[in-house]
Amino acid sequence: MNVMTRSRVRRLVRAAVYAVAVAVPFALLAYLVRTGFDPLARADQSVIVAATRVARTHPGFLQVLEVWQRVSQPLVGYPLIGLPVCLWMWLRRSYVTRAWWAIVTMLVGWMLGWSLKLVVERARPVVEDPVSQPSGYSFPSGHALNATVLASTLIVLVWPVLSPRARPFVLGLGGAWVAITCADRLFLGAHFPSDVIGGVMLGLGLVWAAYAGYRGWTPNLPTPAPDHPALNPAPPAKEKM
Repeated sequence: MNVMTRSRVRRLVRAAVYAVAVAVPFALLAYLVRTGFDPLARADQSVIVAATRVARTHPGFLQVLEVWQRVSQPLVGYPLIGLPVCLWMWLRRSYVTRAWWAIVTMLVGWMLGWSLKLVVERARPVVEDPVSQPSGYSFPSGHALNATVLASTLIVLVWPVLSPRARPFVLGLGGAWVAITCADRLFLGAHFPSDVIGGVMLGLGLVWAAYAGYRGWTPNLPTPAPDHPALNPAPPAKEKM
């Protein structure tokens, strides 16, 4: 096994270990949600009732929440924010493999969240006077998951080209995007707190594991000596007529 192959195997193993480290607590949370663990269910419901009451009694705040719900959905964030940044890193900054890593990671995040909803099959929150009635299953929160994947993937993607002064700003911007999206889901009563926590946990874990596997995928190989065949190739053979 050559140096490059060994390096890639090590990185894939490392990515698998990171993925398992996140999958275990996420699976435990999903199990508690699916089995209706009473303390978790009561805590979820009490937060939703309180949050939707705030939104219901503040019409202006409710309008902002509804606008953010549309802005932060993955069908807006990925094509209008994620893809342009990937293309910029690819075409203008020549980070081709890094851009492809980001595109694949975001695509996997979207598909993973959609698939897990069908596995857990948790119903949406129910309150007496709902302020929002989204369709589909609830766990994990697709908005929270995809906002986390989008923000963290793009931060990792552009990190090498950011100046030291720009990095804290980009981190804060990404964190704000995720935090506002999570709060939006709770105040609108679209998701329970455990849905949002599960989405953020899964999103961070996915990007963490994916980058662990990608980083150093093509290692720096030793420079050959001056008399190495790679630096002194034999003259090409004449093509037979």
